[in-house]
Amino acid sequence: MRQVAPSSRHSSGTHLLPRVQAIHGQSMGSDNCDGTYEANCDDSRAYTNISAILKAASPDTLSYMQTYWKDYQGNDETFWEHEWAKHGTCISTLDPDCYTNYQPTEEVPDFFERTVSLFKSLPTYDWLSAAGITPSSTATYTSAQIQSALSKNLGGHTVYLGCSSGALNEVWIFYNVRGSVQTGTFEVTDSLTKSTCPATGIKYLPKGTSSTPTTTKTSTSSPTSTSAPGTAFSGKGYLNVVTSGTQKGCLISAGTWYTSGTCATFTATASGSTFSLSSSKGTCGIVSGKFTCGSGVTAAQFTASGKVLVYQGSGFSADSTASGSTQVTVYTGTGHSVGVEIDWQAV
Repeated sequence: MRQVAPSSRHSSGTHLLPRVQAIHGQSMGSDNCDGTYEANCDDSRAYTNISAILKAASPDTLSYMQTYWKDYQGNDETFWEHEWAKHGTCISTLDPDCYTNYQPTEEVPDFFERTVSLFKSLPTYDWLSAAGITPSSTATYTSAQIQSALSKNLGGHTVYLGCSSGALNEVWIFYNVRGSVQTGTFEVTDSLTKSTCPATGIKYLPKGTSSTPTTTKTSTSSPTSTSAPGTAFSGKGYLNVVTSGTQKGCLISAGTWYTSGTCATFTATASGSTFSLSSSKGTCGIVSGKFTCGSGVTAAQFTASGKVLVYQGSGFSADSTASGSTQVTVYTGTGHSVGVEIDWQAV
């Protein structure tokens, strides 16, 4: 279960009531017990009418989601469709074969109802407040303080704390499930993912404030204009892959496109009007036209169009769309069959 804080870029202040958390994307998904997870497992069930399905089958759930499960750009329906396709289709007990006299889309309410039910059982704002941790523009907290406040309400189990520019913006709670997602028992367990918050100096900002300037997203398949790194492509971040207007996975440490594992953290280092990129594998460059990261790779100098990565005035492409456990090579230029946009997400 993933929750976002009121100041998070995924749930901006205009979308949230005061003093509440919000449901975010990886709301409820199966995990491989190593911090990775499957994603986008069944394109035939990537439904595009989530609101209509819930309005007919679970209107109370839909009403709750319209308040607490918001897209930061206001595209709630698209956001819910994305989360269902990415995570819901990978939960085995939601497979059509698990239903008696299955009717198309009947698994959708089960996914969203369980997500909302879990969210309601996790009043993280109240738990933090009871420990004296409240939103502030000036106060800072330690990771140990936040962990203690939450874990004592979760049987002593650790959680994942996510920070952006030193500000707390999300909490993940991990579960083991006895039985099915629909009717099983969810038992809290320790986090499988290393938190991204610093040990000290963590900000917990009030609703409607941000630790970084607001930026405008540019969405083009072949960006040609360039800009200095600025806020985007500075420090550490993920390289998300967007194709046909939808985010589908990200780049992992070797530079390949992947949809089923944990995104690699890249470091952007400015050099005048350009910047270089590196991952845990080494520096990133273009080798025989391929985006590649490794210890022997010569660093390429990249530019940006907003948050979109650009190399020598052009975008990127691939021979196929990544799915499941298949990793796909990303090429510079638009000469391959699948156009991709690589977007920076600061962490």
